Amino acid sequence: MTKKVETLQKIINDSENIVFFGGRGVSTESGIPDFRSKDGIYNQKYKYPPEIIISHDFFMNSPKDFFDFYKEKMIVLSAKPNAAHYKLAEMEDKGKLSAVITQNIDGLHQLAGSKRVYELHGSVHRNYCMNCGKFYDVEYILNSNDAPKCICGGIVKPDVVLYDEDLNMHIFNRAINAIENADTMIVAGTSLTVYPAANLVHYFNGDNLVLINRDKTGIDSNADLVIYEDVGKVLSQIKIK
Repeated sequence: MTKKVETLQKIINDSENIVFFGGRGVSTESGIPDFRSKDGIYNQKYKYPPEIIISHDFFMNSPKDFFDFYKEKMIVLSAKPNAAHYKLAEMEDKGKLSAVITQNIDGLHQLAGSKRVYELHGSVHRNYCMNCGKFYDVEYILNSNDAPKCICGGIVKPDVVLYDEDLNMHIFNRAINAIENADTMIVAGTSLTVYPAANLVHYFNGDNLVLINRDKTGIDSNADLVIYEDVGKVLSQIKIK
């Protein structure tokens, strides 16, 4: 255990209300590709730029092309929770962690056992008809040809936040409340460049701001502890009393 991980262990031991805020890097250890790294989705070649494909206008105007990409790159049902997911669930179970706030849409936190998860950008596991609101699971999306249709004839839209769409403010405000009441905030696996989610860090007024990320972020200098490493590798070394 390195000195920095030992420091993190002490912070967690001394904390009573931890909140975790994670991004795509939390799931890369489960085999889900990230967006902005050298080999990430945004640096791969497609018929259209990925950041255009996962926009609201593209979804509305070219649903078939959207779903071709979405099913291939955004849904990874073979992925399993990694050490970070399981450690966070353990922290919650033992009363150390009050909430997981995630930018991910893969549902891996819940699969690992976390109960209070605020999904800022939605989930691939929830899909609704844009016409009548009928719910459909992720398998329905995967097994549909072209753009999935509801029995009423409407297009079924994934409950994920696309570019140019607003966040669910009920979820966002609950995340803010959790952060404002935390004594420790652990931010991991995120570049903190996707807004408004990245603004959440500024609501933290507790004792310890911890950053765990492979690369530098714009708020490293504001943190009490910065660890440049995979989050699962770090959290797997932590013991929860």
